[in-house]
Amino acid sequence: MSPSSSSSRSSSSSSSRKPLLISAGVALAAVTLGIVSWQATAPAEKGSGGSGSSSSSSEAAPRNDPAAELKALARRESGDKLALGRADAPVVLIEYSDFKCGYCGKFARDTEPELVKKYVDAGTLRIEWRNFPIFGAESEAAAKAAWAAGQQDRFAQFHAAAYADGSKEKGFGEARLAELAREAGVPDLERFKADMAGEQAAAALKKDQEEGYRIGVTSTPSFLVNGKPIAGAQPIGAFTAAIAQAEAAAKQ
Repeated sequence: MSPSSSSSRSSSSSSSRKPLLISAGVALAAVTLGIVSWQATAPAEKGSGGSGSSSSSSEAAPRNDPAAELKALARRESGDKLALGRADAPVVLIEYSDFKCGYCGKFARDTEPELVKKYVDAGTLRIEWRNFPIFGAESEAAAKAAWAAGQQDRFAQFHAAAYADGSKEKGFGEARLAELAREAGVPDLERFKADMAGEQAAAALKKDQEEGYRIGVTSTPSFLVNGKPIAGAQPIGAFTAAIAQAEAAAKQ
């Protein structure tokens, strides 16, 4: 995705948060799949305030294995235009992000390139992107634009351009998104605009959003590493440790 490489630094407030209004059914599913685990991995900027419990989870779905269900969210589709790495990689990192999220940009610039160099290029890790816009109309427009760029095999380039230093401050209006597409080398800009406004882009966005809501994502960036939740743009050590643990478990 983002091609730059530098070390990540720790932050006491490492995610962008926005309350989400979800139905009772979605809330129940989120508890079932382990929303408490998301909160437990968040940086210690505030009290977690989590009210879920293991008893409520088991009561809601006694047959479910939350960790296994979260791990099964990895799509591993060989034709996924918004993924990086081998479909059969032993570890899959799923990223729920918003292009207007400053901490998502921090992860894209500081941490992700190191993960690509160390794990994706070696065939150990696959990164699957999920569009999870939470900052309004421009967030949703940028998500659809990224999907549209992906249809012409330019998602990684669009991702890098949209998360470059100072990019989000320019906004994601229609003209700006076209500019980012040109910067990303999207060959057919008319097709890009049509794809961005089409039903397939809207359906792909809805699919990603509903997945995130269902498992209790309420902030960006949020991650799953073979089903293990990581909340926020954590230091790179949090990711390397989770990847190493997941790789070891996959070999057993």
